[in-house]
Amino acid sequence: MNTSGRHFLQIPGPTNVPDRILRALQQPTIDHRGPDFKGLCRELLDGLKEVFKTRNPVIIFPASGTGAWESALVNTLSPGDRVLMFETGHFGTLWKQLAEKLGLQVDWIPGNWREGVNPEKVEELLNADHEKQIRAVCVVHNETATGVTSDISSIRKAVDRTDHPALFMVDTISSLASMDYRHDEWKVDVTVAGSQKGLMLPPGLSFNAVSDKALEASEKAQLPRAYWNWQEMLNANGQSVFPYTPATNLLYGLKEALILLKEEGLDQVFARHRQLAEATRKAVQGWNLEMNALHSHEFSDSLTAVRMPEGHDADQFRKVVLENFNVSLGNGLGKIQGKVFRIGHLGDFNAPMLLGTLGAIEMGLELAGVPFKPEGVRAAMDELVKN
Repeated sequence: MNTSGRHFLQIPGPTNVPDRILRALQQPTIDHRGPDFKGLCRELLDGLKEVFKTRNPVIIFPASGTGAWESALVNTLSPGDRVLMFETGHFGTLWKQLAEKLGLQVDWIPGNWREGVNPEKVEELLNADHEKQIRAVCVVHNETATGVTSDISSIRKAVDRTDHPALFMVDTISSLASMDYRHDEWKVDVTVAGSQKGLMLPPGLSFNAVSDKALEASEKAQLPRAYWNWQEMLNANGQSVFPYTPATNLLYGLKEALILLKEEGLDQVFARHRQLAEATRKAVQGWNLEMNALHSHEFSDSLTAVRMPEGHDADQFRKVVLENFNVSLGNGLGKIQGKVFRIGHLGDFNAPMLLGTLGAIEMGLELAGVPFKPEGVRAAMDELVKN
């Protein structure tokens, strides 16, 4: 393998960590009960609200996104509660499996891994729940395995039309700080997120943004919780500390990430992701390959999943690209393993980095003997110079 130059990490997360964040991470660890840490804690808790677009608390746990999934459920629900969940892909499926392990009853809506959640279906199912037994509707905003985005605003409106009291929970692990998301405006009760994608940090921090309704539900919820207890965290956060030892150096990195996002401006961050995503999609069309997402209004701006032609293995192709060009592409997961490769275009990422990635893919397609048209990079370049 040729390892000269810089490795291109183009999986859909963990994403590239900017040099400024790397330097922040290597600062000396400080006393997490001291005055300096209290100032850092207050700054982060306030700054995160701008990213989630909420006035309510954002709770930080030292964990991966899986921990944030569990925290969302155990703080608001009781054993045997019914939750409505959707098979949008691998991560929607994993969240469902976690809910079942916790003793929740999941109303599972099967899907084809190529489409998002249908708001009309949500409305139909909640209208059919005459006894109001469904306690939560859980949706993955951006399905990292499939490159498909669900319309959270439309789903919220569908829930509102039914006047159903269910909590609304949304996984934004691969969309937060990459695609427009509005916790308060869309009346989300619990937003789940992680540090290693749009926030440009290493893995290790997870987040719950919580509504007043979710906090009220947490007072009555009966699922066991200890480490994940929101109230203990909120009580400590009120004193600008954590109830146990926090991931101090990751919090240094989070501070720098919030500064970077503010410097660029969230609207510009979203516009940059949209442009890079559109250029990637133009490349896929130029190669005469097929995107996994079926509908243009559900195309993800964080990543693109590309389907391999029949008879060609996506993992073998990824191996060719890695060994020849030192570029890591995302693999297919679950039901689409070996059928797709994924191009991450989120986080600390720009046009030259994208063109390097697409160039490696185009050369890899030729080396791997995959039938394609060598017109993808040119199509991406044409898109990038439009604006």
